[in-house]
Amino acid sequence: MNDRSEDNKEASAKPTFMEELPTLVAAVAVALLIRTFLFQTFYVPSDSMFPTLLVGDHVFVNKFIFGARVPFTEIQLPGFREPERGEVVVFDLARGANGGIFPLDQAKGVRTDAFVKRLIGLPGDRISFRDQRLIINGEILPVEDTGRIFTDSGGRVFDLKVETLGSCRHYILDDPGWKHQDVAEFEVKPGRFFFMGDNRDNSHDGRRFGTVRKQELAGPAGLLYWSWNWNGAWLELLNPLTWIRNLTSETRWGRMGGLSECYEVEGEIPFPPENAAG
Repeated sequence: MNDRSEDNKEASAKPTFMEELPTLVAAVAVALLIRTFLFQTFYVPSDSMFPTLLVGDHVFVNKFIFGARVPFTEIQLPGFREPERGEVVVFDLARGANGGIFPLDQAKGVRTDAFVKRLIGLPGDRISFRDQRLIINGEILPVEDTGRIFTDSGGRVFDLKVETLGSCRHYILDDPGWKHQDVAEFEVKPGRFFFMGDNRDNSHDGRRFGTVRKQELAGPAGLLYWSWNWNGAWLELLNPLTWIRNLTSETRWGRMGGLSECYEVEGEIPFPPENAAG
């Protein structure tokens, strides 16, 4: 009899779902606040930032650096600093029903997608692109040919070069078989920014969709916390064998823990990026 009463006491002592609900709601609220105002994760889905970012890279975005935007409003919180030329930034664009991509202030009421590119033009800059060379405020940016090539997963071969963008030296790719498209000089308007991909001949960037408002900048790409060479369907992740295969043969362990988006102007770039060959 005593044993049964003790069992009943233990059963009644276990919290019910309704008792745990406030804790669950609080946890979800905290997670949403962190994602909205502090950090969010971003998965690199395309090759537009080769060789700096590879398909399957996962990075943290520091949303508080530029100042997070309050959801469903035009209110932007104060940031720690202004965006800097050369850094890799995640930002939002609008995607129309016909597949077109536009700045958010030019296409209201459509779904948004996150993009990642390199910040090239600041407010007031005069930008042009001619003969595969960037020209900022009348100055042609220095480009060095490394004498190396970069081969992507599809077997396409690119020339690997180094561009000096202000205080940022970074890799870019040049497709020698691509007919380059020039961009006439234009001025970046106040409060807007101009972006390009490092894979210059395979990037849907500001040369096509124009400039982006500061309100649409989620933040700079920070820690690269995960990377694997996998682009299958998400349903495949329900199969434990998919995880085993990816962890053992498709995970890029050496890429985790940092993001080499810029190198010092003085000195040598320490090593070629992954998939680069002599």
